[in-house]
Amino acid sequence: MIKNYFKIALRNLRKNKIFSLINILGLAIGLTCFILIAIFVYNELSHDKYPAEAKNIYRINLSVTGNGDVAVYPDVDMAVGEGIKNAFPEVRASTRVLQVKDFVTYDDRQFKEEHLAFADSNFLQIFSIPLIEGNDQSALVQPNSIVISRALARKYFDDEEPLGKSLTIGVHNAVYKITGVIDKVPDNSHFHFDAFLSLSSRHFTNGTWSNLGFYTYLLLNKNTDPDKLQVKFPQLVAKYVVPEIQHDMGVSLAEAQKSVNTFRFSLQPLTDIHLYSNTKFELEANGDIQYVYIFSALALFILLLAFINFTNLSTARAVKRAREVGIRKVMGSMRKQLIFQFLAESVLFALFSMLCAYILIFILLPYFNQLTNKNISFAFFLHYQCILLIFFVSFLAGILGGIYPAFFLSSFNTIKVLKGSSFSQGSPKKPLRSSLIVFQFFISAALIMATIIVYQQLHYMQNKKLGYDKDQVLFLPDARLLGNNQTAFKQDLLKDSRVVSVSISRAVPGGDIMDGTEVYPKNATSNGTEIHANISHVDYDYPRTLGLHLLKGRYFSKDFPTDSSGIVINEAAVRELGWTNDDAVGKTIVRSGQQELNVIGIVADFNYASVRQKVAPMMLMLGNNFGGLLIKIKAKNVKSFLSDLHKQWIAFNPPGPLEYNLLDAKFASLYASEQRTQKIFSAFTILAIIIAGLGLFGLSAFVIEQRTKEIGIRKVLGASVQQVMLMVSKEFLLLVGIAFVIAIPVTWWAMHKWLEDFAYRITISWWVFVVAGITAILIALLTVSFQAIKAAISNPVKSLRTE
Repeated sequence: MIKNYFKIALRNLRKNKIFSLINILGLAIGLTCFILIAIFVYNELSHDKYPAEAKNIYRINLSVTGNGDVAVYPDVDMAVGEGIKNAFPEVRASTRVLQVKDFVTYDDRQFKEEHLAFADSNFLQIFSIPLIEGNDQSALVQPNSIVISRALARKYFDDEEPLGKSLTIGVHNAVYKITGVIDKVPDNSHFHFDAFLSLSSRHFTNGTWSNLGFYTYLLLNKNTDPDKLQVKFPQLVAKYVVPEIQHDMGVSLAEAQKSVNTFRFSLQPLTDIHLYSNTKFELEANGDIQYVYIFSALALFILLLAFINFTNLSTARAVKRAREVGIRKVMGSMRKQLIFQFLAESVLFALFSMLCAYILIFILLPYFNQLTNKNISFAFFLHYQCILLIFFVSFLAGILGGIYPAFFLSSFNTIKVLKGSSFSQGSPKKPLRSSLIVFQFFISAALIMATIIVYQQLHYMQNKKLGYDKDQVLFLPDARLLGNNQTAFKQDLLKDSRVVSVSISRAVPGGDIMDGTEVYPKNATSNGTEIHANISHVDYDYPRTLGLHLLKGRYFSKDFPTDSSGIVINEAAVRELGWTNDDAVGKTIVRSGQQELNVIGIVADFNYASVRQKVAPMMLMLGNNFGGLLIKIKAKNVKSFLSDLHKQWIAFNPPGPLEYNLLDAKFASLYASEQRTQKIFSAFTILAIIIAGLGLFGLSAFVIEQRTKEIGIRKVLGASVQQVMLMVSKEFLLLVGIAFVIAIPVTWWAMHKWLEDFAYRITISWWVFVVAGITAILIALLTVSFQAIKAAISNPVKSLRTE
C-alpha cells in the first residue's frame, strides 16, 4: 500500500512538472537558509565550550567607575589571579596569558607574527588544548620554552621535526626552544594563538594589582557559586590596591580607600565571553548575543516562509483533485487511506527538497564561510545528528504542508464532487491562503526595511565626520625597529615632496596603544571630581599629520620648553571636568595625585575609537620615540612612494621588514562585524524575497488556471488586456499592501531597539518605508504580471473549450 502511495505521488509530480519544481525549489531554498543560519548560530553558541571544565572557568574582569560611567577591562594586573587563588579555597587554579606581536626568525627567514602569547605553564591544560608532540605537563615550565601550532611548524620547518629546534623572537634576539606542538586552538575559541611562550621567560620586578595587561582565568571548584565568591573581592582591593593607589597618587589613605568602591574585580563565565563581552581590549573581536537573536529569528522566519509556500501551493494543487477523490471513494477508498495518500505525496516533495537543500549547501558553503568569517566543513552536515535534524525539519514541512489538503479533500461529499460542484472557488481555503500571503510579504517587507536601515547605519559610521583626516595616512607600527634612528628616518621622509607631514607616535586612531589615568582639577580634592581620561603620547607634528581641529589655545611648540608638562585636551574632557572651552586653557589638572599638567589647548572631539562608542575624555601629552610612525602623503603616486619607502627602510638596516597600514583601512576594520551583518542580512533578505516570489508565482498560476473560463468570457464581452491584468493582480496587490502596512510599526520598533546600541546613529527616515513598500509591491506585480499577461492575451475560444 505504501509503495502504491509513492508511485501515485511520483506520477503526480511528473504530471505537474513546473508546479512541482516551484514547490520543491521554494522549500529547498528555505531549508538551505535555515540550516546555514542555524549552523552559524550553533557555532556562535558553542564558543569556549571545548575545555573539559569549561563550566568552572571564569575570566577576571576589572570595572572602573568614573565620568559617570563604568569602564570594563577584560585584563588585570599580574598578581591578581594568583592572589585570589591563595586567598580563597574555592579557587583550584589560576592562569594568565599575555598577547604579543613580534618578529620570529629561523634560518635567515623572518616573519612578523601577529598571534603570539606568553602563557603560564598550566594554561594549555586548563583550556584542554592537547599537544600532538611534547608533554603538556612540562612544555611551558622552563623559561624560553615555546609551544607552536602545526601550521607554524610547517611555515618554518616544512616537513622537518620541530621538537627541540629553536626560534629567535624579537629585536633582542631571544632564543626559544620548541617543547611542544599543538594541532591548533579550536575555531570556536575567543582567542587564536599560533604559539605559546613560557611566561616565566618574562622577568617582572614586582607583583602589582592596580594595572592591566594580563588576561587572567580562574578554575573554580565544582559547585562553587561565583557570585558569592566575587562578593569577597573588595577585601583584596582594600588590602592590595589601596596601598598601591596611595603610593602612586600620593594621596591620603582615606582618599585611596575610595577606590574600593570604584575599583571592582568580577568573574565572567568563560562561555559568556564571546557573546556577552565586547570591550575595546578583547583578545579578538567577539560576537554579540543580539545578532544571535536576530539571525535565529531570521532563520525561523525564512523557514516559515518556505513552510507557508509549501502549504499554500500544496493546498492549491490538491483542490484540482476533487474528482479524483470522489472516484476513489466510489471505488471503496477509506478516508484514512486518502489522508495517507496526500500526506505521503507531501512528505515525498519535502524529501526531494531536502536533497536539493544538500546540493545547495554544498555549493554555497564556501561563500557562506567567507561571508560569516567561519570555517564550517561540509562534513559537519554529514554527521548523523545533523542529517536527522534536517530530515526531521523536512518531514515536519511535509506533514504541515499536506495535513490541511489531506483532511479537507478527504472530507468532500462524493455525490457533489461527481456532479461537478466546483471547489476551486470555494471560500474555505481563501481566508487561509490570503492570510498566509500577507504573512509572507509582511516578513519580506520587514526584511527589506531592516536591510536598508542596517546599510544606512553602517554607511553613516564609515562616513561620519571623525574630527581627523584618515585619508592618505600611512601607519608604521614597527618604527621602534629603527631604534635611535627614528628621528633621522622622519627627517629623511620630510625631504620627499610627496610627504605632507610625519609624526612619531604609536597613538593611532582605532588602535589600542593608549594609557588611562584618573585626573582632577587642581585646587579641588579628588573626592568626586576625578575623571578617567585616555592619554596619547604624541610629538609636535601629530595634530598636523592627522588634521586635528584646534578650538582654543595652541598645540605643542619647540618655542615653549614648559610644554613637557603641558597637555591638549578634547571637548569631552572639558565637559567632564566641569569647564567650558572659554575658560579651560590655562587651568591645571592633577594626575596620579602628584603630576600637575597645564592645559595649553583644546581640540574638537575626534573619534579615536569606534563610533559605536561615545567620544571619551582624552589628553594629548608630549612624548617622543614611542615606536610608531604616521605619514601623511599626497594622493598622487602612492605606489611609487611605497616602493621608495621600502628602499628607504632597508637603507636604515632595521632588524625586521617594513610593515604599514593605511589608516582608512584600519578604521574600516573597526566595523567588520557590522559589515558582515549587513552582508548576511542582504543575502538572506534576497533569498526570502525569492521564496515569497516563487510562492506567489505558483499561486497566481493556479488562480489564473482556475479562472480560465471567466477570463475567456470577459474577453468575449469586450474586456481589454489591461482590464484582465488588473482583475487578476488587484487581489494579490491588496494583500501585499496590507502586509506592508503591518510591517511598518513592527520594523520601526525592532530597528529602533537595535540602533540604541550605537552612541552615534541615524534617525529612521520615512522614505525607507516608502522604498520598501514600493519594492515589495513591484516584486509582487512583476511576479503576478507574467501569468496575468499570459492569460490576458490568450485566445478566448481556446479558454472556453478548456475543461
